[in-house]
Amino acid sequence: MGETPVAVVSGLRHRYGTTLALDGMAFEVRPGELYGLIGPDGAGKTTTVRALAGLLEPNEGTVRIGGGDPLDPRSGVREHLGYMPQRFGLYRDLSVDENLRFFGDLFCLDRKTFLERRDRLMTITRLAPFLARRADALSGGMYKKLALSCALLHQPDLLILDEPTNGVDPVSRGELWDLLADFTTQGMAVLVTTSYMDEAARCSRVGLASGGRLILEGRPADLVAAFGDAVLRVEPGAGASTDDVEATLAREGRAIEAVTPLGTGLRVVVRGDDADRITARLEETTATVRRMTPGFEDLYLARMASTSTGEGP
Repeated sequence: MGETPVAVVSGLRHRYGTTLALDGMAFEVRPGELYGLIGPDGAGKTTTVRALAGLLEPNEGTVRIGGGDPLDPRSGVREHLGYMPQRFGLYRDLSVDENLRFFGDLFCLDRKTFLERRDRLMTITRLAPFLARRADALSGGMYKKLALSCALLHQPDLLILDEPTNGVDPVSRGELWDLLADFTTQGMAVLVTTSYMDEAARCSRVGLASGGRLILEGRPADLVAAFGDAVLRVEPGAGASTDDVEATLAREGRAIEAVTPLGTGLRVVVRGDDADRITARLEETTATVRRMTPGFEDLYLARMASTSTGEGP
């Protein structure tokens, strides 16, 4: 993986009226890296990628791509940038091939170069048999693959995707992420925003955003390995329900980081120092408690909970 960053975001602050969307957002994306910017709605993800794409001028801070300013048309940055927003602007009444030809013309590709790149992209996305199909007749996954192909025709150094798998079936989601992994092995830098924790775990590095800034950053496996909280699977005892378990947990206050449904029971993230005490308390109610191996989603839920209570990361 290259050492010189392709993209550098420094101290971004931005407001929409009285709403603070970015509050010091800062990170870097390197060549050959799949960087995931993750966080809940309102965390500043889309505002950040719009600033990176040169579609928004932040109130404060800087964005540099390959050393250039995406807001400066003389910098040539946009020639090295691919951007796929949540709603990519394909022409639905045009065929797959016609959409690709339009974007090929937009990027000023000569015929030979366009055909070589089109054919390669159609092969790896498996859209070659559908060149004549109108865009509005494609499935959600095929539509996203076409949008991705259009964004890649000019072979950008940095590909930015904002929630690329929203509304896509699980199989197509997996295929899209396999494609992104292939692109990074060829040296392309990819920045993706996502709300799916299984996708975040597939990134080279992730930045966890909350309140318009990063509260945690690193390799997913390293972050999970350093996670100090405990994860419990709790099954209610005879005659009890998950509501009864949640009532017991509610009395434990900040010792409980997160509670989510899991089959007929609950998955509970507990502060590490309190795990044994909480386990004993639950077992007193005849609940069955079993320790689980923490995953990235547990870390995410715990950090979001601590941030919302003002305790920081």
